[in-house]
Amino acid sequence: MSPGDRDQHPRERRGQVSALNRFFASRWGIIAAGAVIGVLAPILQKLGNPTNMGICVACFERDIAGALGLHRAAVVQYIRPEIIGFVLGALIAALIFGEFRPRTGSAPIIRFLLGMFAMIGALVFLGCPWRALLRLAGGDLNAILGLLGLIVGIAIGVGFLKNGYNLGRSHRAKPVVGWIMPAIMVLFLLLVIFQPAFYGFNEDGSRAGPIFFSVKGPGSMHAPLLVSLLVGLVIGFLAQRTRFCTMGSIRDVILMGDTHLISGMTALLLVAFIVNLILG
Repeated sequence: MSPGDRDQHPRERRGQVSALNRFFASRWGIIAAGAVIGVLAPILQKLGNPTNMGICVACFERDIAGALGLHRAAVVQYIRPEIIGFVLGALIAALIFGEFRPRTGSAPIIRFLLGMFAMIGALVFLGCPWRALLRLAGGDLNAILGLLGLIVGIAIGVGFLKNGYNLGRSHRAKPVVGWIMPAIMVLFLLLVIFQPAFYGFNEDGSRAGPIFFSVKGPGSMHAPLLVSLLVGLVIGFLAQRTRFCTMGSIRDVILMGDTHLISGMTALLLVAFIVNLILG
């Protein structure tokens, strides 16, 4: 092999990466990501996830919190592999495309409180924005009220942005910081694979802790572990590359009249509706 041939391969790889970057950044890229999620979410539901909960980040995190003993609602305790896949899939995408750059943010207390109230709102409504779209695609018109409330809340937030409010700039952090969450996800994966019963079992067959898994209710309903993990990896990868974001899509429309991100949400809704019809 000549030196010219050896130099050509890295150039070809860089060209392929650039082509993928252009696709993921395009409108067709975000539409494709939404369509993929619209297909995979109903399939997860068909394979065992609760009704209209093929994918729900808020609900999945609620279940994980229960599995870790952070709440004791016995019917919603399960380490959801989809969340593990989201994190690891996004990590893989960041590493492949040279975007693994750990950063830390400012105003941690405010961010924590905002996140807390966002989660409370999502759980009161029984779902995150993705689940609202999936509920609507499944024929649940109550989702319209939730989405309208979401739009109003985002509009209020945009008002703050227009008046100069922000949480400050993020700052570069040491690489080890970026590996903390993936390491936690790997630990969660081991826990859900082996489901250890450290303190034995209760009379109803549930684990006595400190890791808990529901034996009835929504927490006991889930697609096969490997399928859930693979779906999470795919969605995490696509979301990282396309910057897929429900609230960001509405913000962009209100703030800038930009419909790029919301085209992905529209694709998710329409494709999920079609897949629901096919799957019955």
